[in-house]
Amino acid sequence: MSGSMDKRSRMTGALFTLILFLVFVLSALFLVLMGGKVYENINHRMEAAYREDVALSYIANKVRQGDEAGSVSVKEVSGTTVLELKQVIQDSVYVTDIYYQEGKLWELFSQYGSGLSIGDGNEILSCSPVTMEMNDGLLHIKTEGTEGGSLWLSLRSKGAQDE
Repeated sequence: MSGSMDKRSRMTGALFTLILFLVFVLSALFLVLMGGKVYENINHRMEAAYREDVALSYIANKVRQGDEAGSVSVKEVSGTTVLELKQVIQDSVYVTDIYYQEGKLWELFSQYGSGLSIGDGNEILSCSPVTMEMNDGLLHIKTEGTEGGSLWLSLRSKGAQDE
């Protein structure tokens, strides 16, 4: 009898060890899958915040580069808000139009009166909607996504004069 009890206790011990190992493997698998999902969510949020920050920084740097008397204005073109930056290069006036359309930030650099319109611009980056408005020398730029932000720029030039 002691032989069959010994055999039974070894089987029970082996089964217990196997179940414990299986629980350990399943726990490890669950932790890896959960960690992967957490990483994916963090990466997605960081990427969205990065795009919004880049959009704001890009526009702010363009405005700071071109902040001269009468050169910065916000206008409406075909229902799209456009930030217009004028500059004189070798006695010719050039215009940089920055606008948001179709889920992307766009830029159009052209000679004033060239006939190019906002549909001819170059894509800068995909981002959430960007709004721009100017009041009394203050330019307000805002991104509207979940990670959106807002930026106020005080123009040294006070923006374009009323024409």
